[in-house]
Parts: sequence; structure tokens; C-alpha cells
Amino acid sequence: MRRSQRPPVDGAQADAHRSHAGSARRPPRLRGGPATPNGRQIGQGMPFISRRYCRLRVAPISEHTGEVAGLPVFWRSAPGSGTPTLYLHGVPTNSDDWLEFLRRGGGLAPDLPGFGRSGKPGHFDYSIEGYASFIEGFLDSLEVERVRMVVHDWGAVGLAFAQLHPERVQRLVIVDAVPLLRGYRWHRIARVWRTPVLGELAMGSMSARVLRRLSSEANAAPGPLPEAMLESIGAHLDHGTQRAILRLYRSAPPATLARAGEQLHRLRMPALVVWGERDPYIPDLFADLYAQALGSAELLRLPDAGHWPWLDRPELIEQILTFLGVNPPAASTVPSDSRLSQDL
Repeated sequence: MRRSQRPPVDGAQADAHRSHAGSARRPPRLRGGPATPNGRQIGQGMPFISRRYCRLRVAPISEHTGEVAGLPVFWRSAPGSGTPTLYLHGVPTNSDDWLEFLRRGGGLAPDLPGFGRSGKPGHFDYSIEGYASFIEGFLDSLEVERVRMVVHDWGAVGLAFAQLHPERVQRLVIVDAVPLLRGYRWHRIARVWRTPVLGELAMGSMSARVLRRLSSEANAAPGPLPEAMLESIGAHLDHGTQRAILRLYRSAPPATLARAGEQLHRLRMPALVVWGERDPYIPDLFADLYAQALGSAELLRLPDAGHWPWLDRPELIEQILTFLGVNPPAASTVPSDSRLSQDL
């Protein structure tokens, strides 16, 4: 990866930069236009999150575009306290998953390559290793030396990054994540995607109606996922995302997943494993196995929640933010010229 001189950073990032052992790195710079505030009000953008759980103090969310190693990247940011939180989404969603988390706790939420509004090139390495490398480049480009990390579903690729650089992750939350563990057998939809020809045919038939029907089992609440979420998925489920999904699943047979988690015992930062016990894709057994692999992780089981457990239990957002130890600044203290709201 190319190295170049870093741009100036704000005070909090500069402190982290000086204190981190790897601060001598000179990463590539994210290039792109100025960030654009999205201007949404509380409860908009994610209307499936109850307004009851929205705090009065919320952080403004900014939207950004740039490049990492020549790959176009879209991400969102919001100011928060202390070490930033990195939110990593799964399949087939994007950073829309994290809007309410960003509003209430600040942080960073990229659309991973192949998803949402980020680039979807055919040459990208859609594998655990490829995404771990991207995460490193993304954080280095933003001059972020250390993060709190929240991973969901295929956001588990962040655990590969964490095993390579455990000193860069201050706190960790794992939510119904793809098991980088022994013993996992892919769910039936994934088995279709992993099968050549059959997977392409299934992707080609992924209409809004089919997506709505498939999503009806995803969470504990009866019926399909919330309409706003389905619209977000459908709007970005183009050929590039379909290709990314097929390549990612086909890159990860059970033996590869198990191998990718062999160093989980190195992760000794405070960790929380959250699991919706009505997840139809990943049995809750793997909540226990993740907690065991991490040694001292806390475990939160939710018997009345599914694969996106914060949809069934909106108060979970507050619980996760409390564990992370983050709070948004008061509205009057949010700087209008935040570093992440400028060219990077």
C-alpha cells in the first residue's frame, strides 16, 4: 500500500497518534470531495427504530466519499467522546444499519467494498483477508490509530484485523457475527450462494418481493424486515453487490472460517458478545463459543430478538453504547468544522 505524508489531525486523534506504538506509519491519504451533512432529524433514515429510545442529545452525521488504495469509499461519521467507534455492517446491508448508533454515540461507519455506495470493482479481494486489509487502509487513511469496534454478521472481518493488530482495538462488541470458529455450517441461503450457477440464478431472481419474503424469518417480530431497511438493501443490491456476496461466501468454507479465528485468544480487550437467540442464520451456540474464545468477554443473550437484534430490542443500542463508554457531545459543543467534515 502506498505511503504518503499524513494531513493534520484534530487534538483527540493527535493524542492517540502520539501514544500509539505504530504511530510512525505514513498511510495513503483518503482523497475526495468535502463531506456533506445528511441533515436528517431524529428518527429519520431509520424509522424502524422507535423514537422513544432517541436521546435529546444527538451528534450530527456527516457523509464522505474518498479513496483507499484507489478504491472509492463512502462512509459516515459523527462526533463522539474519546476513541472513535468503528461500525462494520454485514450482508447484504451497508452503513445505514448504524445511523442510530452514530447519532447517539458518534463514530465511523463505512460502506464496505462491494456494498452500499462504496466501489464494487471486480478486482477487489472479497475475502476475510481482503477486508482486513481494507480496514487497516481505511483507518490509516483517516489517521485513526485506535478504535472501539462493533461488528455484525460479515462485519466479523473486523475480527481478522483485530487479531493482526490487537493494540488498535480498545473495546469490542460482537453482534450475531459470522463465526470465525470451528463447527459452523452455513445456513441454507448461504449454501445456495456458495454453489456455482445456482448462486448466480438465485441472485438474478432477487426482486423486491423475493427479498421481502426471505427477510420474514430474519427477526423475532412477525413479517418482513422494516420497509425502510428493505428499500435500503434493494437500492444497492446491484450486480456489483451480488458479485461481492457470491465471492465472499465462496471464499469462506468452514475450514477457512475456523482458521480465521485461530488467534481470537489474543484479543484481551474488554469485549461484549450480543446474540439474538431467534437468529435463523447463526445458532446461539456460537455466542457461547465466541465468549469462550475471547476469554473474559461478557455475554448478552436476547431470547426475543433475531439476527438484527436492535430492531427487536431498540434499547440494545443504549446498552452497547454504555458498554463502549461513548456519549454524543451536547449539540452546542459540536464543532462545525470537524476534521471529518472536510476534505481528507
